[in-house]
Amino acid sequence: MMPRSERLTSIGHDDIDDIARGAAVLGAGGGGDPYLGSLIAKHAIDVHGPVQLVAPEDVPDDALVLPVAIMGAPTVIVERPPAGDELARAVEALSGHLGRPVTHIAFFEAGGLNSMTPIQTAAETGLPLIDADGMGRAFPELQMVTFSLEGISASPMVLADDKGNVVLLQAKDNVWAERLARVATVEMGCSAPIALYPHSGAQTKAAQVPHTLSLTRDIGRLLRGARAEHRDPAAVLADAFDGRVLLRGKVVDVSRRTSGGFVRGSARIEGHESHSGSALELDFQNENLVARLDGELVATVPDLICVLDADTGEPITTEALRYGFRVSVIGLPCDARWRTDEGLALVGPRYFGYDVDYSPLERGQDDASG
Repeated sequence: MMPRSERLTSIGHDDIDDIARGAAVLGAGGGGDPYLGSLIAKHAIDVHGPVQLVAPEDVPDDALVLPVAIMGAPTVIVERPPAGDELARAVEALSGHLGRPVTHIAFFEAGGLNSMTPIQTAAETGLPLIDADGMGRAFPELQMVTFSLEGISASPMVLADDKGNVVLLQAKDNVWAERLARVATVEMGCSAPIALYPHSGAQTKAAQVPHTLSLTRDIGRLLRGARAEHRDPAAVLADAFDGRVLLRGKVVDVSRRTSGGFVRGSARIEGHESHSGSALELDFQNENLVARLDGELVATVPDLICVLDADTGEPITTEALRYGFRVSVIGLPCDARWRTDEGLALVGPRYFGYDVDYSPLERGQDDASG
């Protein structure tokens, strides 16, 4: 795992690009458009000032912590970004329902646009933001968080849209929260800002993946530095995380559709140079789920499958992937708690309908990056 530099204590305008780039890597193709998110976050900071960032171990045990995000299909979110105050209204509505003020904003996931929405919300509300998240990456469904592994309820949760609607949802469990919220999201136009999983500071210490925002900044810097030094960004990143370059090649086919509030589809990438003659197939549901190299499974959720521009190292989301792109596909190991029996039941390949057992990326074939 790559060494961490100093932890962030505040987020200013100049930090956003590196954070967004690193979060798009951890998003594994999902989490929404990082460029759109960076514009929103920069505007919020320009208007309201820098955001205070707090390490999870420094959050008081009696704090009321509230993760926020945008739920829905990434392709739709690009076309219909938030109008402005939806997330702040969601925080206010949930605080009112609970009868006490929210003290800290948290990241729901460390991916793309959804790494930016908590920054926007913290700036607009003036609340401190916690340097941690509920996944260590991005997953497509609401129950797929470390909060679930710790027995924290997604409810009560709030959805708010650009028309002024606010939906307060109380579900019997986190799977039902996903099902009901997904229906409401589709009715709201296939995307909706949400506030959910309210919990205490003591629960934050146990449940969240720590220091992921600082990590996204470090990843963003690493990729930026590799490009400036004319090094191979994919190889640099894979080496820093004990990951693997799965294939370098050209995108020759992408099939994508929006269904049930998700972007679902597949892509085929044909190898070139040392990978000439090989082809990699990707399946995705918002995030990249499985990768097959010449028909053999080489990576699956919960490990991260990331697509980078071959030249610049910029991460490419599933909604942005296009025919003709020259890319490098890498696999990175996930947070260890996703590799437990409980974690795999929630986010493993069998949950998504694949009749295969999870095998850690490190046990796969040797890197054929050449």
